[in-house]
Amino acid sequence: MKYQEQLTPWVVYQITPDMQRQVVIRFRRRNDADSYLKVLTQTRPNAKFIVAFDAPQVPAQTATGEAALV
Repeated sequence: MKYQEQLTPWVVYQITPDMQRQVVIRFRRRNDADSYLKVLTQTRPNAKFIVAFDAPQVPAQTATGEAALV
């Protein structure tokens, strides 16, 4: 995950007809993402959007304390 993406973990996705997610925009705060989602649903009522938290991936730890490939 890029540094800019880590700074903006709240993502507004558009759900495509084949159930794929497409990033529309990223935000630092949840309430900003929710407000933008409200505007999107008003301007594009036939499209489906969701807000999600895009957490950075953390490598799993093995019993010896080393990072394991997942």
